[in-house]
This record gives sequence, structure tokens and C-alpha cells, in this order.
Amino acid sequence: MKADPSCPRCGKRVRAPGLLATTWECDLHGAVHPLQPVQPPTVKELAETAANSQVPVWMPWPLPTGWEFTGVAYAGDEAGARATAVACAGPNPFGGVGELLLIAEEMGIGLGARFAGLEGPDPGEIFEQTAAHAKLYAAGRSTSMWNVPDTGDRAVFLGEAGGLWLWAVLWPHDAAHLMYDDLVLTDLRDAGSEIDRIPVGGLSARLMEM
Repeated sequence: MKADPSCPRCGKRVRAPGLLATTWECDLHGAVHPLQPVQPPTVKELAETAANSQVPVWMPWPLPTGWEFTGVAYAGDEAGARATAVACAGPNPFGGVGELLLIAEEMGIGLGARFAGLEGPDPGEIFEQTAAHAKLYAAGRSTSMWNVPDTGDRAVFLGEAGGLWLWAVLWPHDAAHLMYDDLVLTDLRDAGSEIDRIPVGGLSARLMEM
């Protein structure tokens, strides 16, 4: 795990605001919202992230049978999170363990595009070129999701919820079956005491790579 804030687009260290700049700076990508160091998954860490976020903190709720919360990360500073990533893991019906990473972010942050392997911070017209490939329910609203092509060992789906990007990244590729099972997402900023009931597992290796 990184001990210092990093660039959400490339993972490199960033410079804090100072005399010469009022924003966090990446040598490659310029001004960014810093990705904060990932902490071990706890309900307390999840609740604190939700309480200080300007964007949704999406969680499948109820979680699929046998699945657990395995970590949370966010990009932002003392003004609040501008992008969040929640990791979950559990049994994959096709064998082994399935993993799901849900990312909510403002346009231009680039965290979701990084996990999808896209060059720019935003997906461009990918989600407008075909009919939606799947639908889920985000905070009670039906949300169309588009499959991002050519993503290698993972399946990536993209949509919009509340004017923000919503990314669903799943490992291995066949774990994408979750996207066709009427997945229901809850914004944990509105969860209240329900957040205490979330089962917690070990820290996601996906987040440790960030």
C-alpha cells in the first residue's frame, strides 16, 4: 500500500499545494484530486468516507450471498471525496472468487478509466454508441450500463448516476454475471445504522495496487 497521496490516473506520487501551486500536482497529469492511501477495511473507515464524500459511496445492498466488503478508497482532500471506490468479494458461481469494484466520480478524475485501461480521464462516447448492455438500480433508479470493450482480464461497465460516472469493474471476466442479476446499489451516505451490518473481509488486492 502507498503511504502518500497519489495520482488517481497513474498512481504516481503527487505534490501538495504550496507557494507555486494551489492544487495537488502530478508531473504527468497536472492538477488532480489526490488518491488517498488505502486503509484496512473496517465499518468505521467506510462510514467516515461516506460522511465526508461529495459523491456517492456505492455498495450492493443486500450483498450477494457470501460476499463481503473488502475495502474503500477515495480521491479528494479535506474538502471531501470527489471519487470513491468500494471493493467487494465473494463466491463466483463459475468457480473461485469474484471481485467487484464500484467507482463513483466526477468527470475528469480518471480513476474509473484507469481501471478500465482507457487513456483519457473520461470514456468519451463509448456509452453512446450502442444500446445499454445491462441495467442496475442505483439509489432506487434504473441505471443503464454499457460494457467497455477490450479490458483484458476484467469486465468493465459504465453508466451515469446523478450526473456522475458510475463504473463497475469485475474480476475475473465471467464475474460479469452480477450485472445481469438486477444488482441493487445503495449510496452509503444514506445508509445510517445499516452500515454496521455490512460483513467485512480482508483488504482487496485490487485496492492495494492503487
